Amino acid sequence: MSERPDLKTSLRAGGALFSALAARTGALASPRRGLLRPLLLAGLVAGGAVAAYAAVGQAAAPSASDRAAIEAVVHDYILAHPEIIPQAMQRLRENQLTQAVEENRSALETPYRGAWEGAAQPDVTLVTFMDYACGYCRASLPDIERLLRENPGLRVVYHELPIIAEGSLGAARVSLLAADTGHFKAFHTAMYAAGNVEPESVVRAATASGIDAARARAALESDSADETLMANVRLAQALQVQGTPLFVVGNQVLTGAVGYDQLKAAIAKARGAS
Repeated sequence: MSERPDLKTSLRAGGALFSALAARTGALASPRRGLLRPLLLAGLVAGGAVAAYAAVGQAAAPSASDRAAIEAVVHDYILAHPEIIPQAMQRLRENQLTQAVEENRSALETPYRGAWEGAAQPDVTLVTFMDYACGYCRASLPDIERLLRENPGLRVVYHELPIIAEGSLGAARVSLLAADTGHFKAFHTAMYAAGNVEPESVVRAATASGIDAARARAALESDSADETLMANVRLAQALQVQGTPLFVVGNQVLTGAVGYDQLKAAIAKARGAS
């Protein structure tokens, strides 16, 4: 028996509970630091203003009285213009996400065997993390199909992120089997058409896509592919948006069922930047 951490237990603990809290995503537990971060940001703004004053106008650091005066100005400005805090937080988040995407680009854009469709030599790659229990993922499928038809240079790479329901893990395991055996697209389509991730639905989707039923049942219970699934979880966590559907294209990270127009614009932006 494997001594690795039980992926089924760890995913169950986070995924199913937080799916009910998602507005347009199937979401995994994520710490909320909404109250703390503006305070930290305000402190950084004040500290940065003092540092800038010292660098531009002084050979040495400002005196205690000068520092207090500068901090008072910054404090009053923030109170008068509180909108700069969410703006600055958004800019910080965008910069952090860009760095995270660059650091993980190879892992993001490299598919698990046959878990991709579209161009073999793409000029743009759209990465998506999905859960077969996610209705918003299902709703995004027509948008992806349309984008593939309209963009012959587009590749879509699929990563399994089984975080919503208990049956999500078994469906993801069989999906990796489908990718191993050249049946990924057929299974992917049949699985979302099934509408649920109950074991019998997963097996029926597998047999409909050309996978032997006994082999599918074995994959449902086997943890042999769980390291790949855990790697997907770590990738999603690196992007700080542990929910489904999650899209990455270029340096852009999009969460939720954002729709055709937003995905099209993101692909065009990524293509223009390449």
